[in-house]
Amino acid sequence: ARERFGRFDGVLVSVGGPPPGFLGDLDDERWRASFESVFLGAVRLARTAAAELGEGGAIGFVLSSSVHEPIPGLTLSNGLRPALAGVAKSLATELGPRGIRVFGVLPGRIATDRIRELHGGGEPDAGGIPLGRLGAPEEFGRVAAFLLSPAASYMTGVMVPVDGGARHGF
Repeated sequence: ARERFGRFDGVLVSVGGPPPGFLGDLDDERWRASFESVFLGAVRLARTAAAELGEGGAIGFVLSSSVHEPIPGLTLSNGLRPALAGVAKSLATELGPRGIRVFGVLPGRIATDRIRELHGGGEPDAGGIPLGRLGAPEEFGRVAAFLLSPAASYMTGVMVPVDGGARHGF
């Protein structure tokens, strides 16, 4: 980014979701591979970004609504995403004195190939979403863009749900 654009303002760390499954379906190799890609991959990218960013920089993690409430059948994600939320919160405290913000974005049911795959290739049900529909990828992107921007300059250490109101907690 610095070579191409002359500056590096922030990064949105997004890794693919680990395979679905329940505890009995997931052997140690699946856990190791998912930890390596989902968790350590994100941590490595954040570490590299933190070394390069200056005041006003931002690091965002695309996590999951499973950070607050586990999703049945997504045991790997339910274990790894909250761990990354903890890393993000720790980094917010660590990097804040340098003027670098860190946050998590928690997508709920966003109309993506991944969500359709998890629902057997069909359209997932919008039941339980107060807005009555799945979110569009562009809607999620606008929230992430806002959080990375100077307009969110006093937001750090937060986990922002983008779920159409599906989460009922505060």
